[in-house]
Amino acid sequence: MAIAFLETLKIPEGPKAGEALQLADFQRSFVRGALSPENMVAVLSIGRGNAKTALSAGVALGSLMGIWDAQPKREVLMAARNRDQAKTAFNFLVGYVEALPEAEQELFTIRRGSRLEVEYTGNGGGLARCIAADGRSILGGAPTLAILDERAAWEREKGDLLENAILSGLGKRDGKALIISTSAPDDTNTFSKWLDEPPPGTYVQEHRPAFGLPADDMPSLLIANPGAAEGIGASPEWLQAQARRAIARGGSALSSFRNLNRNERVSTEDRSVLITVDEWLSAEVSPDDLPEREGECILGVDLGGSRSMSAAALYWPSTGRLEAVGTFPGNPSLADRGAADGVSGRYVEMKERGELSTLGENTVPPGPWLGQIVRLAEGATISCIVGDRFRHAEFAEAIQQAGLRVPFIWRGFGWKDGSEDIERFRRALFDGQVKTRPSLLLRSAFSDAITLIDPAGNAKLAKGRSLGRIDAAAATVLAVAEGARRSGRPAKKARVAQWV
Repeated sequence: MAIAFLETLKIPEGPKAGEALQLADFQRSFVRGALSPENMVAVLSIGRGNAKTALSAGVALGSLMGIWDAQPKREVLMAARNRDQAKTAFNFLVGYVEALPEAEQELFTIRRGSRLEVEYTGNGGGLARCIAADGRSILGGAPTLAILDERAAWEREKGDLLENAILSGLGKRDGKALIISTSAPDDTNTFSKWLDEPPPGTYVQEHRPAFGLPADDMPSLLIANPGAAEGIGASPEWLQAQARRAIARGGSALSSFRNLNRNERVSTEDRSVLITVDEWLSAEVSPDDLPEREGECILGVDLGGSRSMSAAALYWPSTGRLEAVGTFPGNPSLADRGAADGVSGRYVEMKERGELSTLGENTVPPGPWLGQIVRLAEGATISCIVGDRFRHAEFAEAIQQAGLRVPFIWRGFGWKDGSEDIERFRRALFDGQVKTRPSLLLRSAFSDAITLIDPAGNAKLAKGRSLGRIDAAAATVLAVAEGARRSGRPAKKARVAQWV
């Protein structure tokens, strides 16, 4: 019934304005899932320009008119981050109304003043209104349908307040909620949690390609933009051209394209990130193309505190090979820790990939852990260990317990040492002197790593979010920077013995 009604509507704007609405396969799937009796919430994540707002506005009109819900005085909410964004959905709704037969239009009252509302007097009546992300504006409401548009872009506190107020009101009248958006920039966003951990009664439809593919890869572009193949939004050729333009520009342009057009969870913040996603992906190679373990090995270590991760990076400067591992204490479990850190099952997946392990009960014992890391080197010549000077005593004890006899180089994570290490690491990465197999541990760490800049332009490493884990990134920066320093030193010439 709902699909049949939607296809009687006329497209209100764009190149096909005035033509009958034809739903694509992905739109039909979403409508069926959203209006299924067992679902109260439907979540749609898809690339920008795939008519998700237009589709939800059509569903709002059908609900307002009581096409599939005959209860009287229906209430439809269209919520967005601010009034201007909510007005986009409102304009689609009004456009559909204005294309209805004149006799039907007379049953609608449209208000465009301080309040954006559409009132319907037929079939028991109903009211649709647009609101911004301020939960106080709907307290006491009882919506029969709520549309949360571009949910990933809402302010965290106000957005959560509005969402909670809406969902608490849905139960009064057996209402439904449509939560639609392009992908959020990280796993901690509330929209990401709807996708990753949907509660019972939730229909989820996510169009997100696999991570790590080139931005202009056509099959994955069509995964994020299924409407492109069916004449909705941008054409596949336009998307690929925009992808190549973003690749050429790099930086924030490429990050924004991945987030908005490829629907990837990529941060669009570029001012303070240590490196962007694509800059790091340039270092990843297949296991068959990974350089050999040749020459000296630098071991970078970020020793975790109580209940936190300890991470180590093994770097061979002569070949550019990099290997990184992390370790958590056993309590709590990786699954519980992932839930607490807002990354869902990522830690469990890292363990399955061999990148993360557990050691100890409530803390990682430094000595046994360092010995375990050295054994991972499998006989490679570790020329030095690089670590944080403020953990000097713990490192000295750990080295003694592990029975190691290698030099230890102390580095600070402040402005002085940190700025040099970050710049050397970036230069080595950009020059192609860092190669590693695809690592979820490192991808996750670098996505959370930012730099703080002092007035003189010096940088130091920091976390982009309080629950972020950048230990592996810190260990990698230490190891690669020390390797770059050693590679840049001139080789010492042996003295010729002289007799006197």
